[in-house]
Amino acid sequence: MKISDVRDLLKDKRVIEEINRHLWIESQKAGYSIGIERATDEWLRLYAEGWMKFHMPKKYASLQVKKLKENQRQRKRKAVKRVTKKLKKKLPGKKKAIKKTVKKK
Repeated sequence: MKISDVRDLLKDKRVIEEINRHLWIESQKAGYSIGIERATDEWLRLYAEGWMKFHMPKKYASLQVKKLKENQRQRKRKAVKRVTKKLKKKLPGKKKAIKKTVKKK
């Protein structure tokens, strides 16, 4: 989850209640107060996605679509880099031809 998504999530009172509940439970287990920062970090890392999936299904679905698109862009960039690297090995000294070939794809 991106930081902007986390900020939006932390504006919801229900999330704050869940974080406070997590703080209480984990502090009881540890035998001392773990602190609100740690409780918030843990809850966001461990439970935020599942909570959002259950309580905010439309927003969760839109985040999954964004994540999928970003992953596709990253894979495409990696593929272009791989092809460029192979062409550089095969055609040393022909940088202009390599750039044109990569742009066509």
